[in-house]
Amino acid sequence: MLRLVHILYGVQPRSYREMPHIPAQWQDLDFGDAVTDSRDVEPGTLFIALTGERTNGHHFLADVITRGAAGALVSRAEVVAQSEALAQSERPWAVIDPATGEGLIEAAPGTCLFIAVDDPLMALQRLAVYHRQQLTPTVVGITGSVGKTSTKDIVAAVLSRRFRTLKSKRSYNSEATFPTSLLSLTPDHEVAVLEMGMWAPGEIRFLASLARPQIGVVTNVGPSHLERLKTIEAISQAKGELPESLASDGWAVLNADDERVAAMANLTSAHVFTFGLTPTATLWADQVVSYGLDGIGLRVHYGDVSLDLRLPLIGRHSVYLALAAISVGLIMGMDWDEMVAGLSSPDVQPRLRVLPGANGSTLIDDSYNAAPLSSLAALDILADTDGRRVAILGDMLELGTAEEESHYQIGQCAAKIVQLLMTVGQKARWIAEAAQAAGLPSHQIMAFDTSAEASSAALALLQPGDHVLIKASRGMELEHIVTALQRRAEEEK
Repeated sequence: MLRLVHILYGVQPRSYREMPHIPAQWQDLDFGDAVTDSRDVEPGTLFIALTGERTNGHHFLADVITRGAAGALVSRAEVVAQSEALAQSERPWAVIDPATGEGLIEAAPGTCLFIAVDDPLMALQRLAVYHRQQLTPTVVGITGSVGKTSTKDIVAAVLSRRFRTLKSKRSYNSEATFPTSLLSLTPDHEVAVLEMGMWAPGEIRFLASLARPQIGVVTNVGPSHLERLKTIEAISQAKGELPESLASDGWAVLNADDERVAAMANLTSAHVFTFGLTPTATLWADQVVSYGLDGIGLRVHYGDVSLDLRLPLIGRHSVYLALAAISVGLIMGMDWDEMVAGLSSPDVQPRLRVLPGANGSTLIDDSYNAAPLSSLAALDILADTDGRRVAILGDMLELGTAEEESHYQIGQCAAKIVQLLMTVGQKARWIAEAAQAAGLPSHQIMAFDTSAEASSAALALLQPGDHVLIKASRGMELEHIVTALQRRAEEEK
């Protein structure tokens, strides 16, 4: 919970903060979550009105008031521009000066408080820093080209077996959304597991300055975001900002099997803990076995300890998720029973969902996002299933100069695994071309421009016993295919 006085003081520039006057009727006001999407507003919420390339949060202030927000962090100039539209609001609202509290005396209980600042984004970030300074959790920061959210979820699942643990909401990993996860911290939290994304060089360093992580995990470096950063070396440097930002008493947890990540040991003054399938890693695994959709088996080695595990995580690549989580657990002093219990939780498998599909098929829904590494891993999962194997694959975005080569790589891999390949989008046609060149018969390949076209074909062609992988970048919206195939399965019951 965020107190009003806490917010009014924290959003001000640190160099000249003033303690505002809070009238008695407002001194006990607490806010619930801080959100940047008006659709997430609930009674008591603090809405952050941000202005971006595609939308302006100030245009939704009337809706925010209707939804019961306790207040909003707004631009002074924007709220003046919206005043005429806001005049029709069903609830009263008032503009509050954070330095003086001006506007609070006249505001009646139940008023939506518009906390007016010059720049809501910068004010949000200042508030996040101030809030973090008041609390003492161990913060675990996680970054990488692929698997950040999955790693975050599994690390949090393990740590929550002993510690009161907060994890980032959704994929809140940008300079705009990351601070709202920090604002969810309470004095009860002992650990926070936070995902750190990257849009440009310097962003991870900036996020680390907000959160001050004691443990930093780097999963891998790949061509995701190559379109923006141009070279894989630039991506590696950007991801390396996390270990660089750690204090000397912190821990850099690095994937020993990724040479670019392993080299980040030279960038940090923190202790280094490595994980992977390499015996020279601090924590390593061998005897990795995939049981298809029933999970994986592996043997882990740490010092004098060797332990056989059977986990519900799907796909051989999930061994890295498990090793990263165990690495953090060991650093935090957890015992093996606690960590294995966290890894064995029935709901520990993140993102990827196994669902009933049309005509008696089984869907492997990995439609949330895609990159070359994660797409190859998803195809490996499909390869371990029985029955006819079907892949519905869409464009992988933001790959820059590597986009054609990357899509060809996926097509070549798919040709060895699938009996039916459907592609969605112009870039994904390279997948189809590569699969045919690699020997998959042309009558087993179908290329579509839209997800609607692919949905119609899949509804007609899927058979009982089929396993269907669905994967593409988020912008391709292949979740609509999942919904259509699920809906047919429901109708068939």
